[in-house]
Amino acid sequence: MYSEWASLSAQITANSCGAQCFSVLNKFPASAGREVVISVVKQLGTNLGITQNAEPSHLVKDEEVRWCMDVICFGLSLPLQEHETIKDCVNVYCEWLTALHPQPRISVPKPICEDANLYARQIINHFHNLFVPRQGESSDTIKRQAVLCHRVLRTLQQTAQISQHMDRETWDTLLLFLLAINEILLAPPTVKDDVGDQLCERVLSVLFEVWLLACVRCFPSPSLWKTLQESCAMWRHRIALVDQWNRVNLALTARLLEFSYGPDFTQLKNAGDEDGQLIPAGMTNDCVAQTWYRFLRMIGNPTALCSPHIISKSSHFVQWALTHEKGAETHQHPCLQMLPQIFLNAIRGISSQVDAFLGLSKTALISLTRSSANAAPTTPTSGPPSASSINSLPSIGTDLRPPLSVARPKCNSILHLFGEWLFEAAHIGGDTWLQNRKKQACEASKRPSSMIMENRKGSISLSQPNSLNDPTSLPPTLTIDKYESGRAEAIGTLCKIFCAKKTGEEILPVYLARFYMALQQCLKITESKECDETLASILLHSADLFRLDLDGINVLLPGFIAALEIVLPDKDLKLKTQAIAFNRTELRRSAINILLSIMVLPLHYHTLPIRNLTSDTGEKVLTFLQLKSRLMNILMNALQVETDAQNTHMLLGGLLLCVQDAVTFEDTELGGTDHLSGPGVQHHEENLLSSDNAHALFVRATYLVCHRLISSWKTDLNVSLAALELLSGLARLHIRETDSLVKIFEPSQNITIISTDALECKRAVKWICDYICYQCSRPPPAHSKDLHSTIVAAFQCTAAWLMQHPYLLQDKDCLQTVLEVVELGISGTKSQSKNGDLPKFKDEKELKPASMRVRDAAENLLTIILEQVGYFPSECGPESISSLLDELALMKHCNSLPTGDGSVGVCNAEQAISKFKYFVTENSTILALLEEPLGNDQDPQPTVTLLIRGPFGRHAWTMQLRHLPRSKSGVKYHAVNPGRPIPMNDITQRPECEQKNFPEGVDKVQPCVADYSIPTIDQIREQYGANVISELEAMLENQSIHEKLAWAESDNSIDSLSHAQECVPPTVCHEFHAARLFLSHFGFLSFEIRDPHNPIESLGPPQRPLIVLDTKSTAFAMDLDKLDKLSARTHDTVYCFYVKAGQTSAQQIIGNMAEDQSYDSHFANMLQTLGWPVQVAEHSGWTGFAHNSWSLKGTSIPADRYQSNVSSESNYNGAQHVLYWADVSSEIAFVVPNAWNLRYNSEMDACSLSSNCSDQSTMSNVWTRGDDAGSLKSKPRNLSLELDTNTRNKEPVPPTRRKGNVSKPTLLVQAPAKIFLVWLESFEDYLNFPVEDLLAYARTGEELQSMQLPRAADCHVIFLHSLQSGLLRVKLLGPPGRMSFATPLVDGMVLSRRVVGNLVRQTALNISRRRRLDNDNYQPPHVRRRLKVQDIVQKYKMDLSEAELLAHLFQRSI
Repeated sequence: MYSEWASLSAQITANSCGAQCFSVLNKFPASAGREVVISVVKQLGTNLGITQNAEPSHLVKDEEVRWCMDVICFGLSLPLQEHETIKDCVNVYCEWLTALHPQPRISVPKPICEDANLYARQIINHFHNLFVPRQGESSDTIKRQAVLCHRVLRTLQQTAQISQHMDRETWDTLLLFLLAINEILLAPPTVKDDVGDQLCERVLSVLFEVWLLACVRCFPSPSLWKTLQESCAMWRHRIALVDQWNRVNLALTARLLEFSYGPDFTQLKNAGDEDGQLIPAGMTNDCVAQTWYRFLRMIGNPTALCSPHIISKSSHFVQWALTHEKGAETHQHPCLQMLPQIFLNAIRGISSQVDAFLGLSKTALISLTRSSANAAPTTPTSGPPSASSINSLPSIGTDLRPPLSVARPKCNSILHLFGEWLFEAAHIGGDTWLQNRKKQACEASKRPSSMIMENRKGSISLSQPNSLNDPTSLPPTLTIDKYESGRAEAIGTLCKIFCAKKTGEEILPVYLARFYMALQQCLKITESKECDETLASILLHSADLFRLDLDGINVLLPGFIAALEIVLPDKDLKLKTQAIAFNRTELRRSAINILLSIMVLPLHYHTLPIRNLTSDTGEKVLTFLQLKSRLMNILMNALQVETDAQNTHMLLGGLLLCVQDAVTFEDTELGGTDHLSGPGVQHHEENLLSSDNAHALFVRATYLVCHRLISSWKTDLNVSLAALELLSGLARLHIRETDSLVKIFEPSQNITIISTDALECKRAVKWICDYICYQCSRPPPAHSKDLHSTIVAAFQCTAAWLMQHPYLLQDKDCLQTVLEVVELGISGTKSQSKNGDLPKFKDEKELKPASMRVRDAAENLLTIILEQVGYFPSECGPESISSLLDELALMKHCNSLPTGDGSVGVCNAEQAISKFKYFVTENSTILALLEEPLGNDQDPQPTVTLLIRGPFGRHAWTMQLRHLPRSKSGVKYHAVNPGRPIPMNDITQRPECEQKNFPEGVDKVQPCVADYSIPTIDQIREQYGANVISELEAMLENQSIHEKLAWAESDNSIDSLSHAQECVPPTVCHEFHAARLFLSHFGFLSFEIRDPHNPIESLGPPQRPLIVLDTKSTAFAMDLDKLDKLSARTHDTVYCFYVKAGQTSAQQIIGNMAEDQSYDSHFANMLQTLGWPVQVAEHSGWTGFAHNSWSLKGTSIPADRYQSNVSSESNYNGAQHVLYWADVSSEIAFVVPNAWNLRYNSEMDACSLSSNCSDQSTMSNVWTRGDDAGSLKSKPRNLSLELDTNTRNKEPVPPTRRKGNVSKPTLLVQAPAKIFLVWLESFEDYLNFPVEDLLAYARTGEELQSMQLPRAADCHVIFLHSLQSGLLRVKLLGPPGRMSFATPLVDGMVLSRRVVGNLVRQTALNISRRRRLDNDNYQPPHVRRRLKVQDIVQKYKMDLSEAELLAHLFQRSI
């Protein structure tokens, strides 16, 4: 850079030798000169104004001033015992230097004021004598010298800052003086506590700060820059040099970035105000750039610090070696033991500058300069963020790594600046480095031994050339392994640079090749298999390396897997560190990130070979598939030993990804063939750890997760939820049937289990039930919201297993286990706590569930077992678990309703409802009974049609009262003359006999007291009188006469058997009171009988099994419709967007869905895997919009008038089509918004604002447990669902659930969170994704019923970026919270396209479930339906007595 410029080193050497500082007093004896100095300087010092008022100087001529300066020059070289005299000399010169100030002091002589620059240059040169180290001085006197030197440095720096008169010659003199004193103090080997050691940081800081000032005032000449560079090379054994160099570099870099990339670029935060003002204010941008580059190259290549022979080449080290009493080499000086730390600090400084260019906002390395030069900092300020604590995370899933700046320079640009140094530093101690050193040694050995002449100052080095490469001559503290920390920092910095690659950015192949070679060298595992600093640094900074489309990166896959095998499976990881402190949790997290980015590679590339970087062709070819078992073992073992919650969360997501990918791969790619096979892959049946087919992974994952859930994870909320989510995902997998037995060997448990698929599923359900039992049995202080959330999630997981594996309920033990857990959840205890105990019946138990949430979850599971297991999906399809029939639909099929002209007699819901009788049982189920047979019924049987509306949906049943089964009563005989036998006309004789009411021997039985309880005729005669008995006897006599006459008449009639007469069957009865029969047969008319002697039963009104509803009210039909619009399942919506490269506005993103726009075909394929395309008009489930969801097919939709605005541009925007998926407990709609959605939402908002909200709302807010303010005043119960204040003022049922929740008004208005799925063409666009603007396109209609609209901060965003390899990179963003991020998708995971739809859907469902679990005021769907039924009961119940109720049953419907 300065090769053609002359160096000023000779001038510095002259100053050091005292050529310009020689005084005439040196010609005289020292005592004489001392006396002259004392007398002269004392007199001059009295006029300075220090002890008395300042006076004008008496020196008025140049000769007088020069003579005094000659005396002061000698005084500055006096021994330190003359401290006061030297101090006076310093004071005089410091005062005289004020001649350069805008306002000189009064004591400055006039000649100096007139020619300030000339005298200032002489004064500056004379100050050199003060800084010359004195030999043999005590530490106390050295400290005094240091104080005076500090005073001089402070004065010179102040003068340079405020002087406006300094000319170029004075600036050059000042800079050369600073170089000279640094040379004399810092060039010699470091000696502890000498003046050079004490002044080291100060003289360097003044040199650099004044140099920066000179760059503004009078830019130094190239000769000065060259001299500075050569001088710094002689001071590299001082750690303060590197620290000050870093400090200045970072300050200049901060200014450089400010004007190069603008104010929006991430600002570099310097430590302290002083460092922030290090750069002079007047420095221009061009000056900053020139100065920055020159300072960057000031100390040369930092890798030279790894060679003590080079650092110790100066004459000062040679002199020390020659004078050493035992004889030593120059590189054996003790001060060189700091070289490894100096090298580390230099690389740290470069790393900090790289961070600054990448836009990482972090405190710079400047604070290191405040520490002592001999103190080795143990915690890095740049580099690995090892000091970070996991406890400081705001939420699980938050990445501690700060985001890179979008405007960062390209990787090539940064590598042009720092690549050469970093690549060389990364090879220090590696095989390539050792080979080069051997090559140099071989070349040097061919030359004869010679004296090495130093080109710097002509000094002589006696070192032999071959000793440069002799490691045995180095002390143990300077062996090459001691530089491991600096090497680790260098390779970590390179990893950060390459991980900063943007989408589509090209990196020069030469840089990629050098980087891969360096990584391969650093990833070599030692025999001890320890994790050293280099390995830890690579793993810590390479989290994104395999998800950036780097060309050829997969050649490093075997090396990284070997590194992961050391770090992740080890529970007590031992780090072999020297100067860098690593946080083990962060190290494991970064390793897990790498693992998640390579998990799908074996099945993606399958049998493709992995090339080796070396030219050795003798090695066996390795394929991707051969790495699968190693990856699985790493994952399983890491999950076995992991203790950090977030790391475990990530591993669980990766585990489900692996199993799902293997299952899908075998189903699609292999078509159900045998186990995966490839070159070199062997399947060991006796050991599952070496198996990697889908079934083996399923068995192994189920066993491991269930075991750890019970043993280790049950006390951690997030890990428990993630484990249960994984188990739910495993339950949904349809794995190829395997009849053979599988042997599982778990070394941690030392047991072998022989199992089949059914046995594994049964064991999983048993473990989950045990988990619920353990959680419920924990002591009361442990019961909290988090604990109950885990129990609820476990019940949901159990339901998933039973729904996917209904055969489990055929197993008696499994059924008993599940039902016991359900009983535990509902009642709080089991009927049989132990197998030998007598069961406790239901009416003997006291209901004490762990919480109402747990009870709700248990009730839901019980209903699923009884109603859905083995029957879902029903004939209605998965879109509905309720019947698709209502009153109107049933009446259209009724026999009696069609009129003569074919028209239908019922045209609206109110008319249809009037034909039904409505009853409520158990205060939670509405029974609608229709007594008229339907049109397809030909039997004149008592028929009743029921619509049962309960907490879990609407069900339709038709019942008939039959005396014979259908198989026997199906054939009917309707002949006109059925024929009969000829009657027998013989008249039979009726025998006369006396009827006996008692047996003949009754008189012989001895009577008892009970026999006399019935009074005799005589006793009645005595009690009531003879008249009453006489009347009774007359009645009996009359009755006897009438009976005899009737018999006689019957015998003589023509209808008697003596006359031939055909029998005619009676007419068929079509009038039945079927409702009364149904209610009677099912026990709904058995009224409660109370014991008057029991005070408990005698209190309060009797509990009636049946409540009659008044259906005459016009609002009854509306309330029934609202109840039907309350789904029995949870419902969620995911909004899908496609973002082209560089798009940042909502209009651009929405415009991608227009018909004339093209997008990646893989995006369309991914949409098809999310759910089933359905037509909104024919869909009876959740559509993504509240107004048209859960509508019966064929019925009119209230918002039909908005459908007319739909254009052909809409695809899955919800206008005509939508993507839909559902299981037994949840529904989810995937909407792809376009311009129609904004128009539609605006019209819906206008419609809602112009009409009454109570009339427009058909859905209640699932996030609230209370009404609005008006309803809360009239209804003290906090569980009402409706926001309608125009309801009847009837006394509500006393509250029994969660009374305290009404005290949380902030949660009462919490709106549902939005979930976005975003496909990115350019990954960096996620930073500018306009969530706030896109919320206007993501509306369901439920927002109007909540008190606030969803906020952008509450949205969950799942970004998918398609890599060139065909894989997908995942990025998750969401609100900070303990339960924000759900599995199986994990931030940074790399997916296969085979599984993306399934995993995205599961993640969206799990996010929604977690949000519901975290909401104190959330009500499950069946609870909301139950409360709505109770609300209807309060509005429309009829207070009937028992007699009135029975009379009501005989009344027919209108």
